[in-house]
Amino acid sequence: MLSANIQAGSSTRGYHDYVARSWSHVLPAGNKRGSLDAIARLAGEHDIVGLNESDPGSLRSGFTNQTHYLAQAAGFDYWSHQPNRRVGGVASSANGLLSRLEPREVIDHALPGRISGRGVLMARFGEGDDGLLIAIVHLSLGAASRASQLAFVAELLHDHPHAVLMGDFNCPIDRPEMQALFRSTRLQPPDCVVPTFPSWRPQRAIDHILIGDGLSCANACAMPAAFSDHLALSLDLHIPSAALR
Repeated sequence: MLSANIQAGSSTRGYHDYVARSWSHVLPAGNKRGSLDAIARLAGEHDIVGLNESDPGSLRSGFTNQTHYLAQAAGFDYWSHQPNRRVGGVASSANGLLSRLEPREVIDHALPGRISGRGVLMARFGEGDDGLLIAIVHLSLGAASRASQLAFVAELLHDHPHAVLMGDFNCPIDRPEMQALFRSTRLQPPDCVVPTFPSWRPQRAIDHILIGDGLSCANACAMPAAFSDHLALSLDLHIPSAALR
């Protein structure tokens, strides 16, 4: 399993690039296709991939749906995306799912927040309450908005033993809003903290793959997602066979 904020294929190799290369976030320039190909090679080593900041087909991506492109390049039969935010009419951002397993159902939910444009993309595998539930989020920078977003997510996942919540949370595990999430759901704090941001000198663990108490995992590690400002987070997820029937 892999969670990756791909920054729409843009390159950020230091804080100075946020200013010096800001044009790459709104214009179809730079080697975005090369970055996507590198991300596809990484994604192809996994069975389920959650994406953040995947452009669904705006000017900056050359009108390429990046989730679809990655699915084709990495050989995934199933993919879905959730466009969330448009920036000045030239850029757009989406959550994305790549899967080698066929989802039984895919659902989009808009998340609350002071500024609109955040969502949770949910996919169900298997039958009934014991099936596997994958939720992909990209949460707000502000603590108050994150708290309301996580409270909304907690209502969706509250008693599910085989839930996985993954994505860019924009905060570490020890934040009060994260602790409230654990109290309200069967999601478990991770056994180890893996720094993912910034990618060139990772110091903050703000990308997470959280799993329910009916699942187990191993081998969590961070790895480059081309030249994104986030490292991708990978782990081995052990799923009971009943959760996929």
